[in-house]
Amino acid sequence: MKTSFVVITVVTLALLYAVSEHSIAADETALSQSTKPESPFACNAFALSPEVRKRHFEELGPALLKLKKSTHELPDGYELELPADNKTYQLLTEWAFQERLCCPFLDIELRFDRENGPLWLRLTGRPGTKEFIKQEFDLAGSRK
Repeated sequence: MKTSFVVITVVTLALLYAVSEHSIAADETALSQSTKPESPFACNAFALSPEVRKRHFEELGPALLKLKKSTHELPDGYELELPADNKTYQLLTEWAFQERLCCPFLDIELRFDRENGPLWLRLTGRPGTKEFIKQEFDLAGSRK
């Protein structure tokens, strides 16, 4: 009888220890995720070298905006329709890679629709991102 009481006590304490360790680990994970620093809503152009910065802002961005077929407003950003040709795709991927360096708060997605459909650039993010995109990319009233 005394032996079974000891065994039950040891097993109970081991289970309590395991559960508390799991709970502490989950709390630490949640804490580390919630305290992840967020970048400000500002373009850090200096994240790009002077040569890349010039091409990004003076060539790639303006060229892509000229190629834009339409703009769709989303709850948390915008989606731009572009021609699905190789040249546009190359310009877009170069621009997107650089954009993520100077504007790390943006979620950037590139998508081709099936059946030779258009190429889409989706720019979204946390609350406040949509307003930044609208102003920075001059999309106010733009539905072209």
